Amino acid sequence: MFFGAGNFIFERAKELRKNLTSAELVLWGYLKQSPLGCKFRRQHPLGIYIVDFYCHKLKLIIEVDGEVHSEIDVAEADRNREEILRAEGLDVLRFKNEEIEKNLELVITEIENYINNKRKPL
Repeated sequence: MFFGAGNFIFERAKELRKNLTSAELVLWGYLKQSPLGCKFRRQHPLGIYIVDFYCHKLKLIIEVDGEVHSEIDVAEADRNREEILRAEGLDVLRFKNEEIEKNLELVITEIENYINNKRKPL
């Protein structure tokens, strides 16, 4: 479930859990209720990365992006990281801070649609 994360990553994740952004706090308020029976963890170590939210049952990562993620270098790093995580069989949903703070209902609907679609037999 941790994809070989080392001690440094675990310690850093612990620090990040103490300092969630306002958008992360809002979304965590929803996710910590285990929506549709799916348990999420916040600031979860996965290999060399720490993801904002992770559901092992769904193999789903949810990332919350602040303004810095629109910078070219950061956006490129995000794409590379996402490719690596997807290659491990994980899915990634990304939301901007503004989406969460201004339209939480739409974000929740998107998450619940993902969960419901994931549950459908292939």
